[in-house]
Amino acid sequence: YLCLCKSYFNPVDSQQILHEEPFFVVQGDFSREEQSEAVYCGFKRNHKKQFKMNGKEYSRLADHIGVFPLVMISPYDNNLVTEGSEERRKFLDSAISQVDPHYLDDLISYNKVLSNRNALLKRFAETGRTDLEMLEVYDEQLISYGMKIFRKRQSFCEQFVPLFNEIYSNISSDYEEVSFRYESQLLTQDFASLLKNNLRKDTVLERTSAGIHKDDLHFMLGAHPLKKLGSQGQQKSYLIALKLAQYRFLDEQKGYKPLLLLDDIFDKLDDRRIRQLLEMVSREHFGQIFITDTNSERIRQIFGDIGVDCRLFDIERGEVKTMMAV
Repeated sequence: YLCLCKSYFNPVDSQQILHEEPFFVVQGDFSREEQSEAVYCGFKRNHKKQFKMNGKEYSRLADHIGVFPLVMISPYDNNLVTEGSEERRKFLDSAISQVDPHYLDDLISYNKVLSNRNALLKRFAETGRTDLEMLEVYDEQLISYGMKIFRKRQSFCEQFVPLFNEIYSNISSDYEEVSFRYESQLLTQDFASLLKNNLRKDTVLERTSAGIHKDDLHFMLGAHPLKKLGSQGQQKSYLIALKLAQYRFLDEQKGYKPLLLLDDIFDKLDDRRIRQLLEMVSREHFGQIFITDTNSERIRQIFGDIGVDCRLFDIERGEVKTMMAV
């Protein structure tokens, strides 16, 4: 919440409040290079969310994204494989937005224009009349924002793929060959031509059928889609490699280490992959890491075996009960 201004699992703020309670507050102190920053997030039912740093409220939440870069790995990430392209675009957007504030601005603007264009197409269908001048205005704006987003996504993927391949190789010990590909209509076609050629189709569908909002990422295991032929362990290894490559990307771009959150990573991973993963994230080029697990003894044993110090917190009903170094 304090890094990305929202819950990782559910973006609806009102659903984070305890039953029968009027509000929630999350706050914390972030330290970097001997400087401490106090971050506050508060939300009251039927009110606007408040987000502050050092007591000063943000006028735009987007201005906070990337101040404290963060990568989270959780079982929820399986949606990247099993669900539609929207989930994979969110992964792209989250990674790029944390290093490029202009990207997020362009994305917000693109989605606003897209919504307006779709509303206009719907009006065409309802009234039977077309306003080509207004459509041309929206098309020009859509192309302007869309091309900037496309180029940044393309550049990100070019930098990201080598990082991903290297990390997956370390996690799997080169047992499997994987690939990762950015797919966009704009790779092979001009955006203006796409919009013009699809106008009849768009009018029938009452929505815009071409653009960067249709982009996708293709995850492959050998020559086959990961979704269809990858085992649960292979899919989880793939997802972990994606997220650790995102960590490396953020580290290189920001010049300082992001936070890494590992939530229930032991699910569906065999002992060999778990050990390789924890040995990897315990190396010097990783910063502060939080790991959640329901089995504290397993944590003690694994970190004891690989010779890495950690601190254990036992949490019961939302309260820290015990704390110890291992």
